[in-house]
Amino acid sequence: MVRKTKQEALETREKILDAAEALFQRRGVSRTSLQDIATEAELTRGAIYWHFKDKAEMFNAMMERAKMPLEQARDAVRLVRPDAPLEQLRWSLLNAFHSTMHNARTRRVFEIAMHRVEYVDELLAVRDRHLASRNAWLDSNEQTFREAMAAGQLPKTLHARVAAVTLVALTDGLIQNWILNPDGFDLLEVGREAIDSFLNGLVATGKPLLPPLKPEELAALGSAPLCSLDKPANID
Repeated sequence: MVRKTKQEALETREKILDAAEALFQRRGVSRTSLQDIATEAELTRGAIYWHFKDKAEMFNAMMERAKMPLEQARDAVRLVRPDAPLEQLRWSLLNAFHSTMHNARTRRVFEIAMHRVEYVDELLAVRDRHLASRNAWLDSNEQTFREAMAAGQLPKTLHARVAAVTLVALTDGLIQNWILNPDGFDLLEVGREAIDSFLNGLVATGKPLLPPLKPEELAALGSAPLCSLDKPANID
């Protein structure tokens, strides 16, 4: 009997998360109330509060259930080829791209996290989770780069933290743009080429393609408007 009660509670919890996921995607997180979720799930507000203390806790439970691809990448980075840090890093990121493209729940929750959430007062805990996850991913990437440096895959002069931040920005940007327009490009194909180019660039030797910025060039940053209001000149 107890086992059945636990199963029923689990089914109710999943029903609540299903309803929250659907409404968050349609309306956005801040515009969805707990009463909206209770109505969608055909439950009472009391049933909602029995499982979740507030909307932030519910949101985080939804994220954990979907297991976001970038968190998968962080957790999987040491499972494939522990003797080859860069190869295992690349595989974990490509696996994240593949999961984003082909797992409907993952894609849906990613869309909510990237385009349907506002960090208003009631969702500050969501922001904290996002930052904690991002920082853990940065630390994991930095550690992988240091392991690759120790293994001779990367030059000893590499700034591992800068490389980690750049890789996070590259990966996150690709996924955000694909979520915004899935028909715009093949995430796995473009992602593979982008990741390969970035990682191969870390080991490049010889004369740099671009020279360092001159002091006067650095000093001139910000002196030109980002968008010109002038009409473009006619080109014959």
